[in-house]
Amino acid sequence: MTVSVAALIVASPALAQEVQPVPAPEPSQVPLIRMAPAEDEQVEEPQDQGEDGEPASTELPPEPVVAIPQEWAPVPTTPEGRSAYGYYLAGRSALASGDTQQGAVLLQQANRLTPEQPRLREQAFTAAILAGDLKFAAGIVPDAPGVSPTITEAGQLIRGIETYLADGARKANRLLAERPVEMPHDRAATYAQVWIAAEAGDWNRALAAPPADFDPISTLVARSNRARLLEIRRRYEEAENEWKELTAHAVAGSLFRLGYGEFLERRRRGEEALALYTAAIQAGQAEPRIYLAQQRVMNKQRPPATLRYREGVAMSLRTAADQMVAQNANEFAAVYLRLSQQISPNAQTQAYIGQTLINGNLPGAGRAVLAEIPPSEGPLYANARAQRGMSFDKSGMNEEALAEFKLAAEAAPDDAPIVYALANMLIKMERFEEALEILNGPLLNTADQIYEVRFMRGAALEAVGRRAEAEAELNAALALQPNEPSALNYLGYLWVESGERVDEGIALIQRALAADPEDGHYLDSLGWGYFKSGKPEQALEPIEKAVAKEPANAEINDHLGDVYWALGRQKEAGFQWQRVLTLDVDDKRRAEVEAKLKDRLNQLPYDRVAPAVVPATQP
Repeated sequence: MTVSVAALIVASPALAQEVQPVPAPEPSQVPLIRMAPAEDEQVEEPQDQGEDGEPASTELPPEPVVAIPQEWAPVPTTPEGRSAYGYYLAGRSALASGDTQQGAVLLQQANRLTPEQPRLREQAFTAAILAGDLKFAAGIVPDAPGVSPTITEAGQLIRGIETYLADGARKANRLLAERPVEMPHDRAATYAQVWIAAEAGDWNRALAAPPADFDPISTLVARSNRARLLEIRRRYEEAENEWKELTAHAVAGSLFRLGYGEFLERRRRGEEALALYTAAIQAGQAEPRIYLAQQRVMNKQRPPATLRYREGVAMSLRTAADQMVAQNANEFAAVYLRLSQQISPNAQTQAYIGQTLINGNLPGAGRAVLAEIPPSEGPLYANARAQRGMSFDKSGMNEEALAEFKLAAEAAPDDAPIVYALANMLIKMERFEEALEILNGPLLNTADQIYEVRFMRGAALEAVGRRAEAEAELNAALALQPNEPSALNYLGYLWVESGERVDEGIALIQRALAADPEDGHYLDSLGWGYFKSGKPEQALEPIEKAVAKEPANAEINDHLGDVYWALGRQKEAGFQWQRVLTLDVDDKRRAEVEAKLKDRLNQLPYDRVAPAVVPATQP
């Protein structure tokens, strides 16, 4: 079972402070997965430095990196007449659009035509990793002088795994022993190699103690692998000693209870395993699999078998990916997950790859991976579609996001978070009636519904003009979370705008601002409350601050124009109203602002003023 190191670091700050984290690439290093550089991008090669910070001298200077020439004479082409230039530019374009598979294929073609070009080789290598074509990547590992270890060591790890898959454990074990994978991929390689060594019969290497320079978390993970391999070797007493020490760890012990419990089950010590699982549940430290394990023991079902060697290699790489995700090194995680998927394909790892690529600022690649999860995967398919929806939403692609949320909801109609996400997307697109139909449905409109549903329903009701119902929902939301600033501001602004309960509205808005004094929307609400209560002088400062924080918000700029007008600052009012018309403004507000410009200042919007006619010059 995968040890969730990511969960450990997030949930256990004490251990996180103790740990020396696995190094992620330094800013000066070449990213492992990246887009091809722009035509005019200047890429500086990293330099080694001496102790005094100056570049270190060497007896033999490195071979110069040959730049991709501005012109080839003749231009390298395929027999069909397709040029290296064309493949290179088309590959970059495909990667930029998120089509990683096509981008990798095109850059591979360019690399085949120009194998002497190191920079293009790097780009073809990283594109192949991104697309999951690890066999091709293993065959073109860049190893020229000056190439970052981030890339070269990833290449050696990929070589080792590809050798394992193609030629077996013995050859892979020999390759990784003769040329060990070094920083920054040494931990992932160590986790995987002990399983490869065991399969190859090299038990000295398989059961060796973790390297002395490993950080505390990596040491614990390595020891859990050792415990599993000791069990396979039938050295049960040593295996149990490892598990006992792991589960006794003051902070990380909960991570290893499932592994120890499964060991006990296989040793026909079900009562001890049950006590371990029950203690974890009672302490509030149980993951879902522990509940399943508890039921399995109580029902006297067969315990899970020991991992096969290949499963152990795949599990180890997923665990290494967990570490990288916890440290926000998503590029590394994506590589390890790709390798794990090559060894033991499953939809769960596929989903993990997609999420990791999205988190690593490669949304197109991540969405493409998630799209490959078939409907037959049920809840996992629904989750993948929801992840795609969130990614499209973040990219401002509303229609695409809505389509994905609908697919997710169709696949999992009883999944409240997914249905809630669909309603949220509809509200964002101002399709309030459709959103209300979902929010009022039996899945979300329950006796114990959460604050978020109440608040969202209140906002939708207000948007369609059902104010009394909106107030009731917002009050119900505040009953659940009395100090939630969003609801305080929303209800307060509703009262201010209606002009009926202005002072009460201001009081709610002030409570929202106390929770978040820098929020531009709350500042605008407060200023507008003062304006509506006939105090434009008091309104000026908070609304000016609001405009500074939300300069593209049409409503806030409109409010500032109204305040300026009330203070007799007509030119500034006109400027603000003209500015409103340059922003993303709805038809209703546009008509109102244009009327103010015409009736109060006798102005047309700037974009409707006819250009001055310049008289022709007489000869």
